[in-house]
Amino acid sequence: MPEQEYLPPRRPGDPARSDRPDRDEEDPPPWADLPPVRPARSADENEDVPQPGRRGGRAMRAAARKRRRWLVLAGGLVAAGVVIAVVLLLRSGPGPAAVTPGTLITTFQPGELRQVPNACGTVPTAMVRQYLPGKVSQASPLPVNGAAESACNWTVDSPPVYRLMELNLLAYAPNGLASGDGSATFAAIDGYDSALQAIGDPPKHSPNPRATATSLSGFGNQAFSALQVFHEGGAITDVATVLVRYHNVVITVTLDGLEHSNRGSYGPVSPSALSAAALAFAQAAEASLH
Repeated sequence: MPEQEYLPPRRPGDPARSDRPDRDEEDPPPWADLPPVRPARSADENEDVPQPGRRGGRAMRAAARKRRRWLVLAGGLVAAGVVIAVVLLLRSGPGPAAVTPGTLITTFQPGELRQVPNACGTVPTAMVRQYLPGKVSQASPLPVNGAAESACNWTVDSPPVYRLMELNLLAYAPNGLASGDGSATFAAIDGYDSALQAIGDPPKHSPNPRATATSLSGFGNQAFSALQVFHEGGAITDVATVLVRYHNVVITVTLDGLEHSNRGSYGPVSPSALSAAALAFAQAAEASLH
C-alpha cells in the first residue's frame, strides 16, 4: 500500500496548504509539528526502492538478471556444441572406427577392400594369348556378392587343345561367425583355410581327388598351388589350382586341361604348363589389388 504522509489540519491563512480543503479552524494539537512517521522496511525491501536519478531501477535489475541467465545458458550451449562437434569430427574421419581389444570388429580395417576390380581386366591380353593358345572365348559369370566379387572365364576348345581358365576374386566382409576378432581379414583367412583343407583332404565320398598343396611365397599374404587329376567317364582332366589371400581378398584360379577324352582327340597336357599358367593369372590378379 503506498505510503501517505500525515498532514495536520490547515491553519487559517496558511498559504502552503491553500490547495487543500478546510478541515476546521481550530488550533492544531501539540503533536502536529512532529515529523511524519514512515513504516520501517527491511534491508531487502530497501534494495528495491528506486533511488533518485534511477528511474525504473527494479525493472532494469530484473532485465539484467534475465540477460545474465541467458548468457550463462547460451555459453553452456555453445560449450556443449563445441564438444559435440569435436566428437563428430573425430568419429567422421576417413579412418576406421576405434577397436576395443577383445571385442568383435564390425568395420573394415586399413588395407582391407570393400570391392574388387573386374576380373577380366586384371589379366593383360598378351598374357591370355601366351598361356591360352588358340581361339579364346571370354565370359563373365554374374557375381553373387555384388561389387565384392568378380569372376572371369577363358575357354579354348579346339582339338587337340581344351583349356578352361577360371578366375575369381572375393572380398570378405567382417563376420561375427569368423574366427579371431571377426574382422574381414579373419573371414578371408577362414575361407582360405577351408579351401586348402578341401583340396588336401576332400570330404568322404567326394569325387574330388586328394591333392598335395605347395606353399607359394613372394606375393599375397598366403598362397598355395595344387594339381589334381580327375577321372570321369573315361576322360582324364588335369586341374591346376592357385589360391592367394591378400588381406581380406581371396583369389582363386583353376585351369582345366583335357588330357584324354572319350570323345574327340584331345591331349596330351603338360601339368607343369598348366600350373605355370594358373600362377601367372593369380599373380596378375593379386597385383591389381595394390
